[in-house]
Amino acid sequence: MARQNAARRDRDRRPQAAETGAAAPKLDRLVHERLRLGILSALSVNESLTFNDLKKLLDTTDGNLSVHARKLEDAGYVGCSKSFEGRVPRTDYRLTAAGRRALDRYLNHMEALIQATRDK
Repeated sequence: MARQNAARRDRDRRPQAAETGAAAPKLDRLVHERLRLGILSALSVNESLTFNDLKKLLDTTDGNLSVHARKLEDAGYVGCSKSFEGRVPRTDYRLTAAGRRALDRYLNHMEALIQATRDK
């Protein structure tokens, strides 16, 4: 217990970002989730991918991919078009300009965190 209290006091004494004048940027939680990052990454190197292509590439279920793709679509990061090939539905996804910017910001943030960690 004494060790926990000492650690808490030390942590509480450290200057917070607001005290040092440095604003700690927040990670984009929408992009940070593993499957959504995978979707954005896959689409960044492909003009478009079908639902089945993404599902196979990311090794996930229909429901999981559908939920995460919808969140990205709602945020404007991914565009979705639906069509039919004969009687079979086909869903194609593409990365939007806003999605590319969000991914670039996220990757820059992660690179800065990695660099800051290596510099210490």
